[in-house]
Amino acid sequence: MSKINSIEITHHRLPLDPAFKASWDGRPRKQFDVTIVRVRDNEGREGIGSGDLMKGFEGHEDLFIGQDPRHLERHYEVLSHISFHYGRCWPMDLALWDLSGKITQEPVWRMLGGRADKVRLYASSGVLREPSAMADQAERYIEEGFPAMKVRFSSSSGGRGSWKADVKALEAIRARVGDRLELMVDCNQGWRMPWDTTLAWTFKDALAVAKELERLTVYWMEEPLFRADHEGMRRLSDATSVRIAGGEMTRELYEFRDIIEARALDVIQPDVALTGGITGCRRIAYQAREAGVMFTPHSWTNGIGVLANAHLTAGVGDAPFLEYPYDNPEWSEERRDYPMVSPLTHKGGWLELGETPGLGVVLDEERLRATRV
Repeated sequence: MSKINSIEITHHRLPLDPAFKASWDGRPRKQFDVTIVRVRDNEGREGIGSGDLMKGFEGHEDLFIGQDPRHLERHYEVLSHISFHYGRCWPMDLALWDLSGKITQEPVWRMLGGRADKVRLYASSGVLREPSAMADQAERYIEEGFPAMKVRFSSSSGGRGSWKADVKALEAIRARVGDRLELMVDCNQGWRMPWDTTLAWTFKDALAVAKELERLTVYWMEEPLFRADHEGMRRLSDATSVRIAGGEMTRELYEFRDIIEARALDVIQPDVALTGGITGCRRIAYQAREAGVMFTPHSWTNGIGVLANAHLTAGVGDAPFLEYPYDNPEWSEERRDYPMVSPLTHKGGWLELGETPGLGVVLDEERLRATRV
């Protein structure tokens, strides 16, 4: 019988030149940090996960060593306690699913229910480009087969200056591509980087933006208000035909339960690498389906996190799209997926998951040695 034999956590750093100017940060990112979690069993198999920094996990290894890795609900409960007391340790859950798939010789998407073996992607941009450059990027996405694109608005006054300037960029895209591309907008109001003390929009601000997005037939409006303003988001959803989306950094499953029960969001976006792992987010997906709320994960991590969210979405979900972080040249597939032997590649806007047992992650050990912190 398989038993967990060891757990290894390593940290890696890739220098970025040119820097990546993320719309939600404002300060150029000159490096990309990745945490890798490896769970090995007594028969030599290894499960791999990645996502948050695993702060607080050290010292709790004994809660898993000697356990059957396939007891995923048991491990979820332990991780939920660790994550309550310390940091987000959900990459461990991803590694356990990967290892369980290798034990059972099944891909994770099939273990989760097997609704599909591939997911439709939307291209998620991250850089605040000038309007014409944003339109150029949209055309490139169309040429590659993406059905939809997410456009970022400024998170604070350090971006384009105002939401009206952001709307100008959106107008340039719509004028160029017409209805050939669905457009989503991330308003970047739900949370802030630690250094950013800019207040979030008020309800009136968000409603004014929503009216502009209605005019431009935007598919959803993401994080338009502070994350705790459930009532404001419900009112906004009632006041506009644009879908209201959010939840990417929400920490607890019960918060999603409350959001779903209140119909505060039309689209919920948990990330398995940040909230609940695959085990917890599976529960959220079922709750959302019963309530008629769209479930489509956030996945702005590296390729391991993208794969994990894709397996969950394919296995249990009915999401029309899954987020695919991709904004050349600053956020290329090669940069995003540097821990892996080969970066993920889409085929005409689809990510095919195949029959490889587990998540299908193959690490680039040489690159990981060279980037280890």
